[in-house]
Amino acid sequence: QVRLVESGGGLVQTGESLRLSCEVSGFSVDDYAIEWYRQAPGKERAEREAVSCITYFDDDPWYAVPVNGRFYISRDRAKNTVTLEMNSLRPEDTATYYCFTERARSCGRGQSRPAYASTRTWGQGTQVTVSA
Repeated sequence: QVRLVESGGGLVQTGESLRLSCEVSGFSVDDYAIEWYRQAPGKERAEREAVSCITYFDDDPWYAVPVNGRFYISRDRAKNTVTLEMNSLRPEDTATYYCFTERARSCGRGQSRPAYASTRTWGQGTQVTVSA
């Protein structure tokens, strides 16, 4: 059974850092792309924003423009986890952060891909709050 479990959220001040972890079960983190999304307060589920993605075949991850240069995604094969290191946090980074996979080799980057509808899995989310 595929399962994603996030951890590491919390309350921090502007400029501080947090490290989120996504524990993957049901497949290896080497098999498919793993993505991070976030849902800001007051936004609907359909408005979740793609933040970052790491693919199975290389270590050239993708980042959304608002987080590029501040967030870093990595993969720990031994622990079968994907980590999102978030630095220089800003109040606008406040959101619930979700780990996500479509069990695809490429990153969706927020695009709708109906072909993978039956293989999508979301984690339960972890809250990140950045105070001004």
